[in-house]
Amino acid sequence: MRLSLVRTVAARLFAARLLVARLLVGVLLAAGTLPLVGCAQEQKAPPPSQTDTSQSTAQIQAPPEAPDTTVEADVPFVVTPQSTVNRMLALAGVSADDVVYDLGSGDGRIPITAAERYGARGVGIEIKPELVQRARTNASVSGVGDKVEFRRRDLFEADFSEATVVTLYLFPEINIKLRPLLFEQLAPGTRVVSHSFDMDAWAPDSTTRVNGDVLYLWTIPEETPGFVKRRP
Repeated sequence: MRLSLVRTVAARLFAARLLVARLLVGVLLAAGTLPLVGCAQEQKAPPPSQTDTSQSTAQIQAPPEAPDTTVEADVPFVVTPQSTVNRMLALAGVSADDVVYDLGSGDGRIPITAAERYGARGVGIEIKPELVQRARTNASVSGVGDKVEFRRRDLFEADFSEATVVTLYLFPEINIKLRPLLFEQLAPGTRVVSHSFDMDAWAPDSTTRVNGDVLYLWTIPEETPGFVKRRP
């Protein structure tokens, strides 16, 4: 009898406690202060308008410009080693009084070096627009942008008559084709230096070797040699 009574009382106390606990939970949920243990909240992705699409300007690059094919280059661009550039200018005896024209100037290193090392004024003639822009940038970075300029021109249509020094790194057939223009435009005494290739019948005043290549030096004479054919 007593055991039955004890069980009955214990059951009623447990039920009362359970009821109180449920009531308490309901109150806390209504107030929003009861954490949901074991239920992580789902992280919603931001709407498209809030998605971070920012990138640095270094990462965003404009598409490359289409190459300009209006005029084809006669000679591919091949970098002249800096030591060869230095020797070419030394062979020509460049000074601050000179105007150095580089025909087919590529990245601009010959006019730039002439300005940097000797204080000369430099002009580059180049057909490829991307190389003209690169040379201008190189001149600005080198701090000689006020002493050099680069023109986009066809060699055979360019005016280089003010030059006192002309440098070349062209093919032999281009040298021969250009030769009448040199005699036509350049004043007597103007020095011409060619990297690797000669001028056929026009014998050089002197030659030297650097990096396995031959450098040729000529001086425009007072009278045009008979082997030079004038343009019609």
